[in-house]
Amino acid sequence: MKHSLRVSAGACSQAGRKPGNQDACGSEIPTGVALRMKGAAALVADGISSSPVSHLASQAVARGFLEDYFCTPEAWTVERAATAVLQSLNSWLDAQSRQTCVTGERDRGYVCTVSAVVLKGNNAHLFHVGDSRIYRLRGTSLELLTTDHRASGPEGGSYLSRALGAGPQVEIDYRSERLQAGDLFLVATDGVYEHIAPAALIEALREPRAVLEEVAQGIVEQALAAGSTDNLTLQLLRVDALQDAGSPLFEDVEELPFPPELAAGLEVDGYRIVRPIHISARSHCYLAVDVESGEQVVLKTPSVELRGDQAYLERFLLEEWVARRLNNPHVVHAPERRRPRTAFYTVTAFVEGQTLAQWLVDNPRPELPVVRGIAEQIARGLLAFHRMDMLHQDIRPENLMIDGDGTLKIIDFGSVRILGIEESGSGLVQPALLGTAMYSAPEYFLGEPGTAQSDLYSLAVIVYHMLSGNFPYGPNVAKAHTLTAQRRLHYRSVLDDEREIPRWIDATLKKALQAEPERRYTELSEFLHDLKQPGANYLAETRPPLMERNPVLFWQCLCLLLLLVVIYQAAQ
Repeated sequence: MKHSLRVSAGACSQAGRKPGNQDACGSEIPTGVALRMKGAAALVADGISSSPVSHLASQAVARGFLEDYFCTPEAWTVERAATAVLQSLNSWLDAQSRQTCVTGERDRGYVCTVSAVVLKGNNAHLFHVGDSRIYRLRGTSLELLTTDHRASGPEGGSYLSRALGAGPQVEIDYRSERLQAGDLFLVATDGVYEHIAPAALIEALREPRAVLEEVAQGIVEQALAAGSTDNLTLQLLRVDALQDAGSPLFEDVEELPFPPELAAGLEVDGYRIVRPIHISARSHCYLAVDVESGEQVVLKTPSVELRGDQAYLERFLLEEWVARRLNNPHVVHAPERRRPRTAFYTVTAFVEGQTLAQWLVDNPRPELPVVRGIAEQIARGLLAFHRMDMLHQDIRPENLMIDGDGTLKIIDFGSVRILGIEESGSGLVQPALLGTAMYSAPEYFLGEPGTAQSDLYSLAVIVYHMLSGNFPYGPNVAKAHTLTAQRRLHYRSVLDDEREIPRWIDATLKKALQAEPERRYTELSEFLHDLKQPGANYLAETRPPLMERNPVLFWQCLCLLLLLVVIYQAAQ
């Protein structure tokens, strides 16, 4: 049986010789799928002595981070989720300071430092603002992993140069470190690390099976005995065991039996099969009806030949997982699960209509406004993916459904890349080549991972194809497996003598279809804007000369120039 990451935590926080404790700390170690998806977290927040409300700030940050981080979308990366939470907490602290009598005196407001560790998969993610510190003990080597945010004062000494709540914006240090079994992370305030030598820390932590709560208390007491006059807080987080490679992300992969061969009239968990929709070597799709609600759904089962392939089965279940987490009118959704599942299958909503590929057969020459409308609907669906740290990676006419109301929906999530799940160490295998070659971005043929610009490229190919019936590089993209070969690709203008297509539309498509991702539009919204009206770059490149725009001004300038030349020669 494969095992997941195992983590232990322990902490100690004392006021020390001060009348009150302005520090706060905490940890959260979930179990099961939550541990796989979000990891384990621990942090220390340190208030500043000049503020009478700094203890409230540190308590709010410690509590808020541990509550809010685990409420962020599972598809988000740790960096995106934790940074969003810390930025939100910073805004809240800044607002609290502005609303109180200490407005204008930042050193007396809701200000604190923060250092946080999130262990997910086989990586540690570190976040840091201020002068609390994060150390890692590996074997007998103690390494400092953060940099103090302190600056020298005008009269000697130093002061905090960065802290949560010190302004409306905050810069957060982030780094990721590969884990090893036995790694021990120490998150400490200056009241601890300034009064205990690294050798003493290593000695105190030499027992790998020690109870971390007791160890933390012992180290804090050592620092207090060594003369610390500040609050003392130490949070420990230990990696007891690493996650096994290839551990299944979904328990259903190992627990659920495969359904029997399905046919019209059969029922599975309250779904009555109506008819087959699509049968392929990879899966079988059936139109079914939820007997309880009457809703039509698509019930999908894995093909018999691939039922022993765990990676395939994981990706199979991932399609419904994705559909459940995207709430957008231009993305097919998964209906709420009302009954326990007793067999291995997925359920998504049934879209009655036709694919864009079928629509193009009936409408081979759509007008430009119609093309714009279709492109905008696709882009809205893609934005829903990108906001969740997902990439579709297989945008093509066959994967776009148009329902009876004309609403376009993105379907088929078999190639979706989920950045948050990649961090989980689930071992999900990404297909070697995603999508259809004619619609796939050139970087995929170099073996590079996709980005949001890759989805944008596929969308631009669809727009180009709807306007021309052709493809911007023909079949040459699939043959270009090196950077040199891709630089030789020649974009074919979408303009022709048979259709009235503005030149700025061609310029827009040319930019969106650049072989190098960094030369494309950075945002889908920019691409959509330039499909509706000439973009700034096009206008700058095609601006007529001054003589054409303003002949009078041109001759006036020329006469002035000649006059200056005559004056200069006369002076000589």
